[in-house]
This record gives sequence, structure tokens and C-alpha cells, in this order.
Amino acid sequence: MRNIVGVLKTKDMDDYMKLGEKALKLNKMLAISGPILTGIAAIGSAFVGTTNGSLAVMVGVMCGAIASVVNTFEHGGQIGMVFEMYRSNAGFFKLMQETIESNVNERDVERRENGQVFQTKVALQLGRSLSELRHLAASAASSSSSDEEEFASKLF
Repeated sequence: MRNIVGVLKTKDMDDYMKLGEKALKLNKMLAISGPILTGIAAIGSAFVGTTNGSLAVMVGVMCGAIASVVNTFEHGGQIGMVFEMYRSNAGFFKLMQETIESNVNERDVERRENGQVFQTKVALQLGRSLSELRHLAASAASSSSSDEEEFASKLF
């Protein structure tokens, strides 16, 4: 079970934290650029009636179109929710790590969960079978930490 904790800590949690940071940076960029582009479009639309304002009108139209795309991507794509999903997954892996460590480090045998039941519970919470959990633990124990495969986020 300690090998499972190592894989969760080194691979899965780190991956989800990195992806969450990227989603947060994208969300911040979209949240800032959308209103700026909309403001430039509003300023450009003020020059619609002027004789020498064709460039300003064109800039206003282009910024308005780009702003609508940016706002649609930000809100329709739910970039903030993607960040929250990654953060939630990283928190789930942290909870799994703490649960496994507390059960393994429990000195009182009566308070410790049954080993087979606990392994099954961990495998089910991670969405994998017990044989996959054992295979991961065996491969993690025999290989170096850089060769460990992802467990919770792997695809079939």
C-alpha cells in the first residue's frame, strides 16, 4: 500500500496540480482579455460616424468579434470548472494518500481495517480492479520512481 501512496503522490497528484495551474492561467488570461477587447470594441464603435475613422471602426469590429469568441470560450468552455475539477482530483488523491497512510501506520491492530477489505476499498475508490492495484504495487516496488506508471488516471 505504501507503493500505491508513492505512485499517487509522485504521478497522479503532481499531474493534476500541473494541469490545474495551466487551466487557471488560461482562465485568468481569458478573464482579462475578454473585457479589454470588449472595451476596445466599444471605443472603436464610437468612431462609426466620423469621416476618417475607418481604421478605428475596423479595429472595433475585429476586437468585438474576437471578444465574443474569447467570452464564449471562457464561459461556454467552463474553464473555471476545469480548474476546479483538477484541483478536486488532486485533493481526492491527497485524501487517499492520508487514508492509506493512517491505516498502514495504525499500531493498534483492532482499529486497523482488514487488509483485503481495505485493498478492495482503495481499488474501488480509484476505479480499478484489485488485480490492477496489486500489479501497480508490485511494479512500483520493483522499478525506480521515474518508471512508475500512473494508476488512477490511466486509460484502458
